[in-house]
Amino acid sequence: MDHPLLGLIEARIRAAEAEGAFEDLPGAGRPLPRCDDPENALLNRVMRDNGAVPEVVALSRELAALREEMRETGDRDARRKIVQEMSMLEARIEIARKR
Repeated sequence: MDHPLLGLIEARIRAAEAEGAFEDLPGAGRPLPRCDDPENALLNRVMRDNGAVPEVVALSRELAALREEMRETGDRDARRKIVQEMSMLEARIEIARKR
């Protein structure tokens, strides 16, 4: 069973083609980019376009920030809390790597 709007969609595409709307598009004549994961291609592109990174990368960045904070902190109590946070982050990184 065809979609009820299929005829309208095809008519609009034909009209746009006749008007030249599809000429001189960026990438015209070049092959489509290779897709290693076609089932998740759209999701991956949306995530990449919005600056999303894998969990391991995000956690590693947090860990690096904590290490920098540790270098700058002289207070023993603050350092103890930072070490605890770093330990938790390292555990989360290992878990994320195993997934």
